[in-house]
Amino acid sequence: MSTSEHKQESMALDLDDLDELIEPEFGPLAEAQSAPAPEPEPAGQMGRVTQIGSDAVEVEREANRSGLGARPVPRISIQAFCEDQRTAEVIEAAAADRRLVKAHVAVKMGGVRAAVVAYSEAPTPNLVIVESTRDRETMLADLDRLAETCDEGTKVVVIGHLNDVVLYRELLRRGVSEYLVFPIRPLQLLETISNLYTDPDQEPIGHAYAFVGAKGGVGSSTVCHNVAWAISEQLEADVVIADLDLPFGTAGLDFNQDPVQGIADALMSPERVDEVLLDRLLTKCSEHLHLFAAPAALDRDYEIPTEAYDWVIEVLRQNVPYLAMDMPHVWNEWSRQLLLQADEIVITATPDLASLRNTKNLVDLLKEHRSNDYPPRLVLNQVGMPKRPEIPAKEFADAVGLPVEMVIDFDAETFGTAANNGQMIEEVAEKACAAQQFRELAMLITHKAQTSGAKRSLFAPILEKLKINKISNINKIKQSVGA
Repeated sequence: MSTSEHKQESMALDLDDLDELIEPEFGPLAEAQSAPAPEPEPAGQMGRVTQIGSDAVEVEREANRSGLGARPVPRISIQAFCEDQRTAEVIEAAAADRRLVKAHVAVKMGGVRAAVVAYSEAPTPNLVIVESTRDRETMLADLDRLAETCDEGTKVVVIGHLNDVVLYRELLRRGVSEYLVFPIRPLQLLETISNLYTDPDQEPIGHAYAFVGAKGGVGSSTVCHNVAWAISEQLEADVVIADLDLPFGTAGLDFNQDPVQGIADALMSPERVDEVLLDRLLTKCSEHLHLFAAPAALDRDYEIPTEAYDWVIEVLRQNVPYLAMDMPHVWNEWSRQLLLQADEIVITATPDLASLRNTKNLVDLLKEHRSNDYPPRLVLNQVGMPKRPEIPAKEFADAVGLPVEMVIDFDAETFGTAANNGQMIEEVAEKACAAQQFRELAMLITHKAQTSGAKRSLFAPILEKLKINKISNINKIKQSVGA
């Protein structure tokens, strides 16, 4: 086939149809940034009980939805050689993401030819990212020279300015790991790198959700425990609650458990933590829910290094699909790091000035350090307490720059009974509004559609009967016509 025919073929083919054109082992071509953003899911499908505030954050959540597949990348070295400054900025933004915290990333200008010069006298890193603005033939020639300098085992990702299927197939044939079409997005690059270093034969790493209170006593632990319980019941998937408030944790009380061992034993000897030890330290609360309880004792000081927390949380994520981290109301190196590394963050606040100030500080910090992640979910709790002046939810949301996902009314009787009995809200009062809200919040943070059936309309039986009668009449007409 001539070169002109190749060009006509590449122009006629759309990248959306690429999976049908190339062998399955090559994998799909990453989407260009110009591709339309995914349609937002209807609020009812996501099960949102209430959301108060600006729509801008929800737009941001939808824009970040494509990054859900990006998982943490191991400790590797990555070097990028760009030709367009905008591409360099995107790679630098991706390098600051929590999923690349273990990787060492260096960004340079000069494109493929600069990479050839650099590696002619130096070893190549684990991953090389090169950008080329050249035509097909020139790009392939430059990459052939780069291949001569690359060490065995080095992966190469190419960013090009040509939307060309034939070029893509030729790059894969030459051993290029992936080809991305300019312009690219940080999440797109993160997902590409993550896919290159994720073993398809291994179980996917579990999702970690951090629950933090804007101040003490706002009910963050209650929200955490009830949402975790709802995930285990709704999705029928294994969930672990990690009570990280070692001296004052309440998870054991909330589930009426008094384990002898728990998370403190793991944190004191993190090098011993493996799947076998986890089975001994975890307390089973239900078929799918396990508790990593805090000792809730003051007989010792809990001076535990950040590395111990990182290791224990990592082992947990490797063994369970869902991890709910009940964060204490402290601020230090390990709590800050665990918060920033979580997949989703739920902030619980009460409608008062101290909560508003602290929530605002938290939101500003998270926006600065988690630009490629979903914004945190804000829960306004204990709303409507008698004789207490309160900040309206709309004003609270506007002040912190974050919509209020859930407004949980003050209900001393239901929550008090559940706490005293060591039960969840839904176990005490299945039809309570808060029970429904915890189920909805569970589906929100896991990005799952509501699994429980929606309430049936009062008119459903009548409509079904009318439908049956209509079908029956149509069948009778067909039979009479046939006769």
